[in-house]
Amino acid sequence: MKVTLISPEFPFSGRVPMVPPILEYLGALTLREDPEVELQLVDANQTRFTPEDVRGELVGLSVWTATAPWVYRFADACRARGLRVVLGGIHASALPDEAALHADAVVVGEAESAWGEVLRDAASGRLRARYDGVRLPLAGLPTPIDAKLRGQYHFRAFFTMRGCPYRCSFCTVRRFFGDDVRYRPVDEVAAEVEARAGSVWFNGDDNIWGADPDRAVALFDAIAAGRRRSWYGFGDLRSVQGPEGERVLKAARRSGLYSVWAGWETDSAATLAGFRAEGKQGKDRVEAVKRIQGEGIEVVLFTMLGAREDGLDAFQRTLELADRLRVGIHPVLATPLPGTELYEAYRPYLVPGLGWEAFTGVRAVFEHPDPAANPERREREYHELVRELFRASRIVDRLRAIPRAGFPRTHLLSLMAAIPMKVALGKARAEWQATHAAAAAEPPPPRA
Repeated sequence: MKVTLISPEFPFSGRVPMVPPILEYLGALTLREDPEVELQLVDANQTRFTPEDVRGELVGLSVWTATAPWVYRFADACRARGLRVVLGGIHASALPDEAALHADAVVVGEAESAWGEVLRDAASGRLRARYDGVRLPLAGLPTPIDAKLRGQYHFRAFFTMRGCPYRCSFCTVRRFFGDDVRYRPVDEVAAEVEARAGSVWFNGDDNIWGADPDRAVALFDAIAAGRRRSWYGFGDLRSVQGPEGERVLKAARRSGLYSVWAGWETDSAATLAGFRAEGKQGKDRVEAVKRIQGEGIEVVLFTMLGAREDGLDAFQRTLELADRLRVGIHPVLATPLPGTELYEAYRPYLVPGLGWEAFTGVRAVFEHPDPAANPERREREYHELVRELFRASRIVDRLRAIPRAGFPRTHLLSLMAAIPMKVALGKARAEWQATHAAAAAEPPPPRA
């Protein structure tokens, strides 16, 4: 049987220089379940690819909310050709009935327990409409294959755990992977990184420190025992506080960690409580940021702006935060994603007529109780903030703030990360400006 696996096109981000992990991992899982399968692996961000280019009899796509419109169009065109389509991923798991309108089968939840059955049923012509994956232990997972993709790729992503103990209302991770943290065996992760990672790699875990400092240190030490590589990932600010924090950070630095992206979310106590995100912040998150920086590790903070509990002054406060802590900030407009508690809370206020293409973090998708904070105003404030955050002078100032403990590799890699982010967000701003210019040029509707 011929199987085509496709990583969908992401909005406004251009050619993402990371090999899509879903292709290499799901490809490995496919070959483990059926070594006779003929695979076609495609990254639609790097390769112009149409439904007519599909060689497989079975087409698999993983769906994020922001990629759902592209995936649905592509899937519909494949089915019109008589090809069978399987959809999975976080968005399809949150809205399986919606995904089923564009697929022959939908995989809900994690794929490991269900993918073999999907392949066997497809081969025998008995594909079911829905397959429900269960959460399994993470030992013995297949090593990702080399997809040998054409394109400008600079690094790969790996994961070491699944699940999250925090209960943030905006996050899909806990709803998809569960409240309990499941870890991959340290030796398996270290061997995979040693075998497959290049000189720079990305840890795709929701929290690189995890909930267990001893396990985190053991993992970092195992990675440090291999060839010296640089890597970055996501982490909370709570885990590096307290007596264990220094031990974890020093081990992380020895393993090659050069940058951590941490959820700051908001500086508003009321909004933070509304998001139920206090648990991941700890007692003194400013001190946590400084502690991480002190090890020569760059800090980039995620912030969410424009929530119904926030005022317009939050945009200016975010800029002041970046200057005060001399950190990078990746701001997004608060976006309630399907499957989360925030989506249910904000559902009555969603702007009518918006499709999933608006749920990218750069659009205001719900109404605000303050009439002055209408969607257009919040979007304008957001794009002005992004322009200020990514001014060349601020980027240089943040690089200067990284201690010499990280010189020169942290400085160079951080600059290499900031430039494409600046380009991608600039593209988002240009698209926003073009959309509003076109709307302003439309003639007013005729009077009744």
